[in-house]
Amino acid sequence: MGLLSLAIWTPIVFGTVLLALGRDDQAKAVRWIALIGAVASFLVTLPLYGKFDRGTADMQFVERAPWIERFNIHYHLGLDGISFWFVLLTAFITVVVVISAWEVITERVNQYMGAFLILSGLMVGVFCALDAMLFFVFFEATLIPMYLIIGIWGGPNKIYAAFKFFLYTLLGSLLMLVALVYLYGKSGGSFDIFTWHQLPLPMGAQTMLFFAFFAAFAVKVPMWPVHTWLPDVHVEAPTGGSAVLAAIMLKLGAYGFLRFSMPIAPDASHEWAWFMIALSIIAVIYVGLVAMVQQDMKKLVAYSSVAHMGFVTLGFFIFNPLGVAGGLVQMIAHGFVSGAMFLCIGVLYDRVHSREISSYGGVVNTMPNFTAFALLFAMANCGLPATAGFVGEWMVILGTVKANFWLGAAASTALIFGAAYTLWMFKRVYLGPVVNDDVRQLTDINAREFLMLGLLAAAVLYMGIHPKPFTDIMDASVASFLKHVAVSKLN
Repeated sequence: MGLLSLAIWTPIVFGTVLLALGRDDQAKAVRWIALIGAVASFLVTLPLYGKFDRGTADMQFVERAPWIERFNIHYHLGLDGISFWFVLLTAFITVVVVISAWEVITERVNQYMGAFLILSGLMVGVFCALDAMLFFVFFEATLIPMYLIIGIWGGPNKIYAAFKFFLYTLLGSLLMLVALVYLYGKSGGSFDIFTWHQLPLPMGAQTMLFFAFFAAFAVKVPMWPVHTWLPDVHVEAPTGGSAVLAAIMLKLGAYGFLRFSMPIAPDASHEWAWFMIALSIIAVIYVGLVAMVQQDMKKLVAYSSVAHMGFVTLGFFIFNPLGVAGGLVQMIAHGFVSGAMFLCIGVLYDRVHSREISSYGGVVNTMPNFTAFALLFAMANCGLPATAGFVGEWMVILGTVKANFWLGAAASTALIFGAAYTLWMFKRVYLGPVVNDDVRQLTDINAREFLMLGLLAAAVLYMGIHPKPFTDIMDASVASFLKHVAVSKLN
């Protein structure tokens, strides 16, 4: 079994074992098995870094085997500089989420941990799939464990949120399925993604394909105005669900633009770039303003995620190396920072059982160690230099200025809005005197919570101070991608 198959199936096997064997009276053993499975899943991804050839844009660690031969569907996996970091990010965040739920989840522990491990393997599969039908199966299968996580362990309106999440994302994917079937016919019966990249297509067909893929991927990102499902889902989802949703699942949509929309329909992508840029700028500015008036911490961070992901699509559709690489770096950085922000909210919620900003004040007086972590992640969310949150956004802004000064100036306002709503929340929650008994009785983070936040803090600082390893791996693939999408595919 190849390294990519190990990265996909190790967490799925551990998750399946937990579903089959675990019971609540074995919760302690279940937690340890889940942690072993998550750590093992992360460890099997580490050899990918050492063996990855940074000098080529070709797919590496390729695995190919017949799957459904009648329709020429293959179990076809591979990794390049565009997809590489998302495999490691997924495995890393899974370890953190398992640690975060150690004492918090007390009912159906095996199902909760099993769902997250299975979800982790499916998301890795999305980033590795080179067969379009295999991609579609992994892409849609991720909805099932997340639907259950929200619907079983969520808040008071969890059923509404779970249905909204499932229906929004599924409906968009139906148009993508139509596009896949069309391309299968045009390619002479192939689901190979890179074969589709070479297809000459008329402008009308490219435009239809572009918007069919847009329906699936824009909802997943989510782009404005199809973002309205995200705040409701984040509010109701358990802490681990919010962390994985923000850190990884939103990236599946942005990744889809790079693998399908832009290389298959490059002419339509250039033609409609203004549309994508406009939606991205609206997300960056308008949604940032919406975040400033939120009273619920989770809703504020959820809207913040929409604004930050606007940088990603903006970077992609300005079609220059700084923009595309910056969009990829922003996706990875957002994975660390947004996951950390939601886990910090979870630490407070576990103690006070409220997400309302007005329920807090003066937390630094009773939880100084925790406040230090929260301050770091808040600064990263603002885009402070030397944190992960700065690198990607700054690259996108530079790339946008290079393409159009005024677009770059508009995008840079997000740094101001991001600082405004993040610091406003931090001031109200953490600073000042203790204003109520709930905060007065708080206890600082324990060793488990310190480990969870410490891992994320190390990642946020390392990426902010030393981003070169991240950009070096993607450079060759980004250059090859831009060269490909610059060539007309009109027949």
